[in-house]
Amino acid sequence: MRHVQEARAMPAEHEARPAPVTMPANGSPYRLGAALLQSLAQEMNALAEQASALLSMPPEELSLDADAFAQIARRNVPRWHFAMLNDIERNTALMTALERGIPAGSTVLDIGSGSGLLAMAAARAGASRVFTCEMNPLLAEIARNVVNAHGLSDVITVIGKPSTGLDPVRDLGGPVDVLVSEIVDCGLIGEGLLPSVRHAREHLLKTDGIMLPSAARLHGRLVSSEAVLKLNQATTAGGFDVSLMNTFATRGHFPVRLDTWPHRFLSETAPLVEFDLARSPLGPGERPLALTATADGEAQALAVWFELDMGSGITLSNPPDNPRSHWMQGWVPLEKPVPTKAGETVALRLGWSDFTLRASI
Repeated sequence: MRHVQEARAMPAEHEARPAPVTMPANGSPYRLGAALLQSLAQEMNALAEQASALLSMPPEELSLDADAFAQIARRNVPRWHFAMLNDIERNTALMTALERGIPAGSTVLDIGSGSGLLAMAAARAGASRVFTCEMNPLLAEIARNVVNAHGLSDVITVIGKPSTGLDPVRDLGGPVDVLVSEIVDCGLIGEGLLPSVRHAREHLLKTDGIMLPSAARLHGRLVSSEAVLKLNQATTAGGFDVSLMNTFATRGHFPVRLDTWPHRFLSETAPLVEFDLARSPLGPGERPLALTATADGEAQALAVWFELDMGSGITLSNPPDNPRSHWMQGWVPLEKPVPTKAGETVALRLGWSDFTLRASI
Protein backbone atom coordinates (compact mmCIF):
# COMPACT_ATOMS: atom_id res chain seq x y z
CA MET A 1 0.00 0.00 0.00
CA ARG A 2 3.01 2.34 0.26
CA HIS A 3 2.78 3.38 -3.40
CA VAL A 4 -0.88 4.36 -3.07
CA GLN A 5 -0.19 6.44 0.03
CA GLU A 6 2.70 8.23 -1.66
CA ALA A 7 0.56 9.01 -4.69
CA ARG A 8 -2.16 10.53 -2.50
CA ALA A 9 0.42 12.71 -0.75
CA MET A 10 1.66 14.31 -3.98
CA PRO A 11 0.67 17.91 -4.83
CA ALA A 12 -2.44 18.29 -6.96
CA GLU A 13 -0.48 19.47 -10.00
CA HIS A 14 1.35 16.16 -10.04
CA GLU A 15 -1.94 14.25 -10.20
CA ALA A 16 -2.67 15.53 -13.71
CA ARG A 17 -2.33 13.03 -16.52
CA PRO A 18 -0.69 14.69 -19.51
CA ALA A 19 -0.67 13.09 -22.91
CA PRO A 20 1.96 10.34 -23.09
CA VAL A 21 5.39 11.31 -24.32
CA THR A 22 5.66 10.81 -28.08
CA MET A 23 8.56 8.54 -28.90
CA PRO A 24 11.13 10.33 -31.09
CA ALA A 25 11.35 9.18 -34.69
CA ASN A 26 15.13 8.74 -34.60
CA GLY A 27 15.22 5.01 -34.04
CA SER A 28 14.11 4.83 -30.38
CA PRO A 29 11.91 1.73 -30.89
CA TYR A 30 14.90 -0.11 -32.27
CA ARG A 31 17.16 1.11 -29.50
CA LEU A 32 14.62 -0.05 -26.92
CA GLY A 33 14.51 -3.46 -28.58
CA ALA A 34 18.28 -3.65 -28.65
CA ALA A 35 18.46 -2.61 -24.99
CA LEU A 36 15.96 -5.33 -24.10
CA LEU A 37 18.15 -7.96 -25.77
CA GLN A 38 21.22 -6.49 -24.07
CA SER A 39 19.52 -6.85 -20.67
CA LEU A 40 18.76 -10.49 -21.48
CA ALA A 41 22.37 -11.08 -22.51
CA GLN A 42 23.62 -9.53 -19.27
CA GLU A 43 21.36 -11.79 -17.22
CA MET A 44 22.52 -14.87 -19.14
CA ASN A 45 26.17 -13.89 -18.72
CA ALA A 46 25.69 -13.40 -14.98
CA LEU A 47 24.12 -16.84 -14.69
CA ALA A 48 26.92 -18.40 -16.71
CA GLU A 49 29.55 -16.76 -14.50
CA GLN A 50 27.82 -17.96 -11.33
CA ALA A 51 27.50 -21.49 -12.71
CA SER A 52 31.17 -21.50 -13.74
CA ALA A 53 32.20 -20.36 -10.27
CA LEU A 54 30.30 -23.26 -8.71
CA LEU A 55 31.61 -25.82 -11.19
CA SER A 56 35.20 -24.73 -10.56
CA MET A 57 34.91 -25.46 -6.85
CA PRO A 58 36.25 -28.82 -5.61
CA PRO A 59 33.30 -31.15 -4.92
CA GLU A 60 34.18 -31.37 -1.24
CA GLU A 61 33.95 -27.56 -0.95
CA LEU A 62 30.68 -27.19 -2.84
CA SER A 63 28.13 -25.82 -0.41
CA LEU A 64 24.46 -25.06 -0.86
CA ASP A 65 25.13 -21.97 1.24
CA ALA A 66 27.45 -20.48 -1.39
CA ASP A 67 26.33 -17.04 -2.57
CA ALA A 68 26.43 -18.09 -6.23
CA PHE A 69 24.24 -21.12 -5.53
CA ALA A 70 21.76 -19.01 -3.56
CA GLN A 71 21.48 -16.48 -6.40
CA ILE A 72 20.83 -19.22 -8.97
CA ALA A 73 18.28 -20.88 -6.69
CA ARG A 74 16.40 -17.62 -6.19
CA ARG A 75 16.13 -17.22 -9.97
CA ASN A 76 15.10 -20.82 -10.60
CA VAL A 77 12.72 -21.64 -7.76
CA PRO A 78 9.87 -19.11 -7.59
CA ARG A 79 8.84 -18.05 -4.08
CA TRP A 80 5.24 -19.12 -4.71
CA HIS A 81 6.30 -22.75 -4.25
CA PHE A 82 6.44 -22.15 -0.50
CA ALA A 83 3.01 -20.53 -0.35
CA MET A 84 1.63 -23.37 -2.47
CA LEU A 85 3.06 -26.09 -0.24
CA ASN A 86 1.54 -24.38 2.79
CA ASP A 87 -1.89 -24.01 1.17
CA ILE A 88 -3.86 -26.46 3.32
CA GLU A 89 -7.07 -26.09 1.32
CA ARG A 90 -5.28 -26.90 -1.94
CA ASN A 91 -3.35 -29.83 -0.52
CA THR A 92 -6.40 -31.37 1.17
CA ALA A 93 -8.51 -31.09 -1.99
CA LEU A 94 -5.81 -32.62 -4.17
CA MET A 95 -5.01 -35.45 -1.76
CA THR A 96 -8.70 -36.34 -1.51
CA ALA A 97 -9.19 -36.13 -5.27
CA LEU A 98 -6.26 -38.46 -5.93
CA GLU A 99 -7.39 -40.93 -3.28
CA ARG A 100 -10.86 -41.10 -4.83
CA GLY A 101 -9.89 -40.79 -8.49
CA ILE A 102 -6.86 -43.08 -8.96
CA PRO A 103 -7.78 -46.74 -9.49
CA ALA A 104 -5.66 -49.21 -7.54
CA GLY A 105 -2.76 -50.56 -9.59
CA SER A 106 -2.94 -47.85 -12.25
CA THR A 107 -0.04 -45.98 -13.87
CA VAL A 108 0.04 -42.22 -13.36
CA LEU A 109 1.80 -39.30 -15.02
CA ASP A 110 2.09 -36.12 -12.92
CA ILE A 111 3.05 -33.05 -14.97
CA GLY A 112 5.16 -30.58 -13.00
CA SER A 113 6.87 -32.40 -10.14
CA GLY A 114 7.75 -29.43 -7.97
CA SER A 115 8.60 -30.95 -4.60
CA GLY A 116 7.18 -34.35 -5.64
CA LEU A 117 4.09 -33.91 -3.44
CA LEU A 118 1.42 -35.00 -5.92
CA ALA A 119 3.51 -37.92 -7.18
CA MET A 120 3.82 -39.21 -3.63
CA ALA A 121 0.10 -38.67 -3.03
CA ALA A 122 -0.65 -40.69 -6.18
CA ALA A 123 1.54 -43.54 -4.91
CA ARG A 124 -0.19 -43.41 -1.53
CA ALA A 125 -3.55 -43.52 -3.32
CA GLY A 126 -2.70 -46.93 -4.78
CA ALA A 127 -0.95 -46.32 -8.12
CA SER A 128 1.43 -49.14 -9.01
CA ARG A 129 3.73 -46.83 -10.99
CA VAL A 130 4.03 -43.06 -10.97
CA PHE A 131 6.00 -40.96 -13.43
CA THR A 132 6.45 -37.29 -12.68
CA CYS A 133 8.18 -34.85 -15.02
CA GLU A 134 9.84 -31.55 -14.17
CA MET A 135 11.58 -29.30 -16.69
CA ASN A 136 13.51 -27.39 -13.99
CA PRO A 137 16.62 -29.52 -13.24
CA LEU A 138 16.96 -28.09 -9.72
CA LEU A 139 13.37 -28.89 -8.80
CA ALA A 140 13.64 -32.32 -10.44
CA GLU A 141 16.60 -33.14 -8.20
CA ILE A 142 14.77 -31.87 -5.13
CA ALA A 143 11.82 -34.10 -6.03
CA ARG A 144 14.12 -37.13 -6.44
CA ASN A 145 15.59 -36.53 -3.01
CA VAL A 146 12.19 -36.04 -1.36
CA VAL A 147 10.79 -39.17 -3.03
CA ASN A 148 13.84 -41.18 -2.01
CA ALA A 149 13.64 -39.90 1.58
CA HIS A 150 10.10 -41.30 1.77
CA GLY A 151 11.18 -44.68 0.43
CA LEU A 152 9.12 -44.34 -2.75
CA SER A 153 11.83 -44.50 -5.42
CA ASP A 154 10.72 -48.00 -6.41
CA VAL A 155 7.26 -46.65 -7.32
CA ILE A 156 8.00 -43.08 -8.46
CA THR A 157 10.30 -42.06 -11.31
CA VAL A 158 11.21 -38.37 -11.60
CA ILE A 159 12.00 -37.39 -15.20
CA GLY A 160 13.88 -34.17 -15.81
CA LYS A 161 12.01 -33.12 -18.96
CA PRO A 162 8.94 -31.11 -19.90
CA SER A 163 5.94 -33.33 -20.61
CA THR A 164 6.07 -32.34 -24.28
CA GLY A 165 9.53 -33.92 -24.47
CA LEU A 166 8.48 -37.31 -23.12
CA ASP A 167 8.56 -40.42 -25.28
CA PRO A 168 5.55 -42.54 -24.23
CA VAL A 169 7.38 -45.85 -24.76
CA ARG A 170 10.92 -45.03 -23.75
CA ASP A 171 10.07 -42.81 -20.77
CA LEU A 172 6.75 -44.25 -19.56
CA GLY A 173 6.65 -47.80 -20.88
CA GLY A 174 3.49 -46.91 -22.79
CA PRO A 175 0.56 -44.51 -22.31
CA VAL A 176 -0.57 -44.10 -18.70
CA ASP A 177 -3.96 -44.69 -17.05
CA VAL A 178 -4.19 -41.35 -15.21
CA LEU A 179 -2.92 -37.86 -16.01
CA VAL A 180 -2.50 -35.36 -13.16
CA SER A 181 -1.91 -31.80 -14.37
CA GLU A 182 -2.36 -29.17 -11.68
CA ILE A 183 -0.24 -26.59 -13.50
CA VAL A 184 -2.32 -23.45 -13.17
CA ASP A 185 -1.70 -19.81 -12.35
CA CYS A 186 -4.08 -17.10 -11.13
CA GLY A 187 -5.72 -16.95 -14.58
CA LEU A 188 -5.68 -20.73 -15.13
CA ILE A 189 -3.56 -20.93 -18.29
CA GLY A 190 -0.36 -19.01 -17.50
CA GLU A 191 1.76 -22.07 -16.67
CA GLY A 192 0.91 -23.86 -19.91
CA LEU A 193 -2.04 -26.02 -18.88
CA LEU A 194 -3.61 -25.95 -22.35
CA PRO A 195 -0.62 -27.02 -24.51
CA SER A 196 0.59 -29.50 -21.88
CA VAL A 197 -2.77 -31.28 -21.61
CA ARG A 198 -3.33 -31.05 -25.38
CA HIS A 199 -0.07 -32.89 -26.00
CA ALA A 200 -0.36 -35.35 -23.12
CA ARG A 201 -3.93 -36.29 -24.02
CA GLU A 202 -2.86 -37.25 -27.53
CA HIS A 203 0.51 -38.88 -26.87
CA LEU A 204 0.86 -39.92 -23.22
CA LEU A 205 -2.59 -40.93 -21.93
CA LYS A 206 -4.60 -44.02 -22.84
CA THR A 207 -7.70 -43.33 -24.93
CA ASP A 208 -9.91 -44.25 -21.97
CA GLY A 209 -7.57 -42.65 -19.45
CA ILE A 210 -8.57 -40.45 -16.52
CA MET A 211 -7.91 -36.69 -16.49
CA LEU A 212 -7.38 -34.94 -13.15
CA PRO A 213 -8.66 -32.26 -13.34
CA SER A 214 -11.29 -33.15 -15.93
CA ALA A 215 -12.54 -29.61 -16.57
CA ALA A 216 -11.54 -26.03 -15.86
CA ARG A 217 -13.65 -22.90 -15.82
CA LEU A 218 -12.94 -19.18 -15.64
CA HIS A 219 -15.23 -16.74 -13.83
CA GLY A 220 -14.91 -12.98 -13.68
CA ARG A 221 -16.30 -9.54 -12.95
CA LEU A 222 -15.78 -6.07 -14.34
CA VAL A 223 -13.65 -4.10 -11.91
CA SER A 224 -12.25 -0.64 -11.34
CA SER A 225 -9.20 0.09 -9.20
CA GLU A 226 -6.84 3.02 -9.60
CA ALA A 227 -4.49 1.35 -7.13
CA VAL A 228 -4.17 -1.84 -9.18
CA LEU A 229 -4.01 0.17 -12.41
CA LYS A 230 -0.88 1.88 -11.07
CA LEU A 231 0.79 -1.52 -10.58
CA ASN A 232 1.02 -1.78 -14.37
CA GLN A 233 0.95 1.82 -15.58
CA ALA A 234 2.90 5.01 -14.98
CA THR A 235 2.20 8.60 -16.00
CA THR A 236 4.07 11.16 -13.91
CA ALA A 237 6.63 10.91 -11.13
CA GLY A 238 8.09 13.91 -9.35
CA GLY A 239 6.49 16.17 -11.95
CA PHE A 240 8.11 14.36 -14.89
CA ASP A 241 6.31 12.37 -17.59
CA VAL A 242 7.58 8.78 -17.38
CA SER A 243 4.83 7.19 -19.48
CA LEU A 244 7.39 5.67 -21.86
CA MET A 245 7.71 2.97 -19.19
CA ASN A 246 4.29 1.76 -20.33
CA THR A 247 6.02 0.26 -23.35
CA PHE A 248 6.84 -2.63 -21.04
CA ALA A 249 3.52 -2.83 -19.20
CA THR A 250 1.96 -6.29 -19.06
CA ARG A 251 -0.57 -6.63 -21.88
CA GLY A 252 -2.08 -9.89 -20.70
CA HIS A 253 -3.25 -11.06 -17.28
CA PHE A 254 -1.14 -10.77 -14.14
CA PRO A 255 -1.67 -11.75 -10.49
CA VAL A 256 -3.28 -9.45 -7.94
CA ARG A 257 -4.40 -10.18 -4.37
CA LEU A 258 -7.54 -8.20 -5.01
CA ASP A 259 -8.74 -7.83 -1.41
CA THR A 260 -5.52 -6.01 -0.46
CA TRP A 261 -6.22 -3.10 -2.85
CA PRO A 262 -9.10 -0.63 -2.96
CA HIS A 263 -11.39 -1.75 -5.81
CA ARG A 264 -14.96 -1.58 -7.00
CA PHE A 265 -16.81 -4.34 -8.83
CA LEU A 266 -19.02 -3.09 -11.64
CA SER A 267 -20.78 -6.36 -12.56
CA GLU A 268 -21.87 -9.57 -10.92
CA THR A 269 -19.77 -12.72 -11.27
CA ALA A 270 -20.25 -14.38 -14.66
CA PRO A 271 -18.91 -17.54 -16.32
CA LEU A 272 -16.32 -16.57 -18.93
CA VAL A 273 -15.10 -19.77 -20.56
CA GLU A 274 -14.98 -23.50 -19.82
CA PHE A 275 -12.43 -26.05 -21.01
CA ASP A 276 -13.30 -29.73 -21.16
CA LEU A 277 -9.78 -31.03 -20.62
CA ALA A 278 -10.67 -34.48 -21.96
CA ARG A 279 -12.35 -33.36 -25.20
CA SER A 280 -11.99 -29.63 -25.94
CA PRO A 281 -9.45 -28.64 -28.61
CA LEU A 282 -7.60 -26.52 -25.99
CA GLY A 283 -6.13 -24.26 -28.64
CA PRO A 284 -5.97 -20.46 -28.66
CA GLY A 285 -9.32 -18.79 -29.14
CA GLU A 286 -11.72 -16.05 -28.18
CA ARG A 287 -15.36 -15.60 -27.32
CA PRO A 288 -17.78 -12.71 -26.85
CA LEU A 289 -18.86 -11.70 -23.36
CA ALA A 290 -22.02 -9.84 -22.40
CA LEU A 291 -21.75 -8.61 -18.81
CA THR A 292 -24.56 -6.73 -17.08
CA ALA A 293 -23.28 -3.69 -15.22
CA THR A 294 -24.39 -3.33 -11.61
CA ALA A 295 -23.17 0.24 -11.09
CA ASP A 296 -22.23 3.37 -12.97
CA GLY A 297 -18.51 3.75 -13.40
CA GLU A 298 -15.55 3.02 -15.61
CA ALA A 299 -14.31 -0.56 -15.89
CA GLN A 300 -10.56 -0.94 -16.24
CA ALA A 301 -10.22 -4.71 -16.25
CA LEU A 302 -11.73 -8.12 -15.79
CA ALA A 303 -10.93 -9.72 -12.45
CA VAL A 304 -10.81 -13.47 -13.13
CA TRP A 305 -10.38 -16.68 -11.19
CA PHE A 306 -10.54 -20.37 -12.01
CA GLU A 307 -12.41 -23.44 -10.85
CA LEU A 308 -10.89 -26.88 -11.35
CA ASP A 309 -13.13 -29.95 -11.41
CA MET A 310 -11.06 -32.64 -9.71
CA GLY A 311 -13.82 -35.28 -9.83
CA SER A 312 -15.76 -36.93 -7.00
CA GLY A 313 -17.44 -33.61 -6.27
CA ILE A 314 -14.13 -31.88 -5.44
CA THR A 315 -13.37 -28.43 -6.85
CA LEU A 316 -10.45 -26.11 -6.37
CA SER A 317 -10.87 -22.36 -6.85
CA ASN A 318 -9.34 -18.97 -6.08
CA PRO A 319 -12.16 -16.38 -5.94
CA PRO A 320 -11.53 -12.99 -4.33
CA ASP A 321 -13.48 -13.99 -1.21
CA ASN A 322 -11.24 -16.99 -0.52
CA PRO A 323 -8.19 -15.63 1.33
CA ARG A 324 -7.12 -19.19 2.21
CA SER A 325 -6.00 -19.87 -1.35
CA HIS A 326 -2.37 -19.10 -2.16
CA TRP A 327 -3.44 -18.28 -5.72
CA MET A 328 -4.17 -14.62 -6.31
CA GLN A 329 -6.76 -13.45 -8.82
CA GLY A 330 -5.99 -12.59 -12.42
CA TRP A 331 -6.21 -8.96 -13.56
CA VAL A 332 -6.96 -8.81 -17.29
CA PRO A 333 -6.51 -5.18 -18.35
CA LEU A 334 -8.90 -3.72 -20.91
CA GLU A 335 -7.40 -1.97 -23.92
CA LYS A 336 -9.05 1.22 -22.68
CA PRO A 337 -11.50 1.98 -19.86
CA VAL A 338 -15.13 1.11 -20.60
CA PRO A 339 -17.96 3.27 -19.19
CA THR A 340 -20.65 1.29 -17.35
CA LYS A 341 -24.23 2.17 -16.48
CA ALA A 342 -26.21 0.06 -14.03
CA GLY A 343 -28.50 -2.38 -15.81
CA GLU A 344 -26.88 -2.00 -19.21
CA THR A 345 -24.88 -4.68 -21.00
CA VAL A 346 -21.13 -4.32 -21.57
CA ALA A 347 -19.93 -6.24 -24.63
CA LEU A 348 -16.35 -7.49 -24.56
CA ARG A 349 -14.26 -10.20 -26.16
CA LEU A 350 -12.12 -12.56 -24.09
CA GLY A 351 -9.16 -14.04 -25.93
CA TRP A 352 -6.63 -16.62 -24.86
CA SER A 353 -3.36 -17.91 -26.24
CA ASP A 354 -1.54 -20.92 -24.83
CA PHE A 355 -0.36 -18.81 -21.88
CA THR A 356 -2.14 -15.44 -21.76
CA LEU A 357 -5.62 -13.98 -21.27
CA ARG A 358 -6.59 -10.73 -22.98
CA ALA A 359 -9.79 -8.66 -23.01
CA SER A 360 -10.85 -6.28 -25.76
CA ILE A 361 -13.83 -4.14 -26.63
